[in-house]
Amino acid sequence: MTNKAGRRWKEKLVLHSHPAKEGLSEFLGTFILIAMGCGCVAQSVLSKGVFGGPPVISVGFAMAVTIAIYVSGGVSGGHINPAITFAMCLTGKMKWIKFPIYVAAQFLGAFVGAAVVFGINYDALMFHTGGVLTVEGPNATAHIFATYPSPFLSLANGFADQVMSTAILLLGIFAIFDKDNLGIPKGLEPIGIGLLIILLASSMGLNCGCAMNPARDLSPRLFTYMAGWGPEVFTAYNHFWWIPVLGPMVGAALGAAVYMLFIELHHSHPQPQQNNAKGEKYILTNLEEERSHPHL
Repeated sequence: MTNKAGRRWKEKLVLHSHPAKEGLSEFLGTFILIAMGCGCVAQSVLSKGVFGGPPVISVGFAMAVTIAIYVSGGVSGGHINPAITFAMCLTGKMKWIKFPIYVAAQFLGAFVGAAVVFGINYDALMFHTGGVLTVEGPNATAHIFATYPSPFLSLANGFADQVMSTAILLLGIFAIFDKDNLGIPKGLEPIGIGLLIILLASSMGLNCGCAMNPARDLSPRLFTYMAGWGPEVFTAYNHFWWIPVLGPMVGAALGAAVYMLFIELHHSHPQPQQNNAKGEKYILTNLEEERSHPHL
């Protein structure tokens, strides 16, 4: 009876709607990305660098992306980024009807992930800041959750940075999953993307932290607004907040278009008749060799 009851409960919990499954998958994947990625930043900032620093943050965020894709990739594709979902829809690799489901799940997952980082590190935050949560200054902590620009960065340069870095991200992702290119052994794609994140953080992280993900930035920023940092999270640095939201969307479209125009559209796909002709030629050649060298 116990086993039967257990099976009945499992059957009741099983989702039969594909959009619901994919939305739940994207929620969990994006939650892991923020909880683990921003957790690396929190550990570094709140320990004043003793338990981390830029290298730890770069590798930690990359590993968070890797694990998040392993968790969600088999169900939803592991986008965990509205910019990637946008590029997939734009290139016809995914139906537009799924776009709002994926994006809503990603933003919600990122928000809950930020809440978990705040809760886990609450005592350390209060000790570090004296209870005063600020965006700028020596005890600033808002950058644990969202990205903020370097003091020298202009809005135009910041926008160009986000467009370019996200374009490279999409170029790499499309190449990794392109079976007609060199490709990666099945199951190792998340590791390839993790290495790509380390590369981007190492080469393009100076200006504004290499966000490349609207959900990764906007949802945690909204959480900090509600959790005590106030409206300055949106007004600081000349209202910088929209750069990591719009820039990645433009960059994703650019990167996807460049890959398709430069690489994907030019793959040669031999017709079946051509393949048969090649096979027949190969067989005839071998037969001729066998006749010439009967001892073989």
